[in-house]
Amino acid sequence: MKTIDIVVPCYNEEEVLPYFVKETNEVIATIPDYRFRYIFVDDGSKDKTLSVLKTLASRFSNVKYISFSRNFGKESAMYAGLKNCTADYVIVMDADLQHPPKMFPQMIEGIEEGNDCCALYRAKQTGESKIRQLVSKVFFSFQNNISDVKMPEGAVDYRIMSRKMVNAILELSEVQRFSKGIFCWVGFKTKWIEYQNVERTVGTTKWSLWGLFKYALDGITAFSVTPLRVIAGMGFVISLLAFIYIIITLVQTLIFGIDVEGYVTTLCSVLFLGGIIELSVGILGEYIGRIYNETKHRPIYIAAETNLDEEEDEFD
Repeated sequence: MKTIDIVVPCYNEEEVLPYFVKETNEVIATIPDYRFRYIFVDDGSKDKTLSVLKTLASRFSNVKYISFSRNFGKESAMYAGLKNCTADYVIVMDADLQHPPKMFPQMIEGIEEGNDCCALYRAKQTGESKIRQLVSKVFFSFQNNISDVKMPEGAVDYRIMSRKMVNAILELSEVQRFSKGIFCWVGFKTKWIEYQNVERTVGTTKWSLWGLFKYALDGITAFSVTPLRVIAGMGFVISLLAFIYIIITLVQTLIFGIDVEGYVTTLCSVLFLGGIIELSVGILGEYIGRIYNETKHRPIYIAAETNLDEEEDEFD
C-alpha cells in the first residue's frame, strides 16, 4: 500500500482545524488503496491551534504535528513539513479548506499517470476583493515576463508531489523561500489542474495587502535579476542623455554666451535623477538584504515540540 503525507501549515487556525480533518477524512475514506498521514505545522500560532492539534492527535493516530518556537512564516512551515515527511507522495495544502480535499482523487490519478507533480491553479478568485485579484494578475504576468520560472496565472501551493521531487526541493535550502517558484524551478513533469476557488467559511485570512506585496517582492527577487538589469539600462540611457545635454549646453554657451535661463529644467532634472537614484538604491538594497540574510546561515525554522517520534497505528 502506497503512502501519502499531507503537509498543512497552520497559523491561528483553531476554528477550522476540526472541520478540515473531518472533511478530509471523508475524502480519504473513499481512497482505500493509499495510507494517509497528516503533518500539521503550527507556525507559532497565538490562539489554541496547538491545543486543537493535540486533541486531534489523541483521536487520530495518523495526525502528527510540529510546533514552531515562534512565527517563522508559511514558507518555513511548508519546508518543515516536507523535511519531516517520509511517504511515497506528499500533498501540500492550506488548512482553511479553500484547497478542497475533494480534489484528492483527481490529483492522485494525475500523478499515477507518470507525472512527478500534479498542481492546481484557480479558475476564479471567488470571495476575494477586486484589488487582490488585480494584484495577483499583475504579479503572475510580471513574474512570467521577467523570469525563466513560469507558472500559470492563479497557481497555488496545493499539489501532490513524488518523493523524487520532494527530495529535490529539500536540496534548495535558502532561508528566504518562495515555494511557488521553487516548485517550478526544480522542473519535473507537472500536470496542472484547474479548480474553482472555495470561499473560507470559518476563520479569517491571515494575508494583508502589504503581506501579499512583500510575498510578491520575494518571488520576483528570488528568481530574477531583471530589476538589476533594468537599473543598468536606465543608468546607461540617463548618462547618454546627460552627455548629449552637456554637449548642447557647451555649444550654446560658446555661441550665445552664458544664459541664466534653465532654472526649471535644472530643478526637474535634479529631482528626476534623485528619484531614479533612490529607486535604484532600493532595488539594490532588496538583493543585498537577501544576500545578507542567506550568509548568516540561520535555520529555516526552530521546532519547539512535535509528536512525530511517537508510534503510529493504523488510520482510525
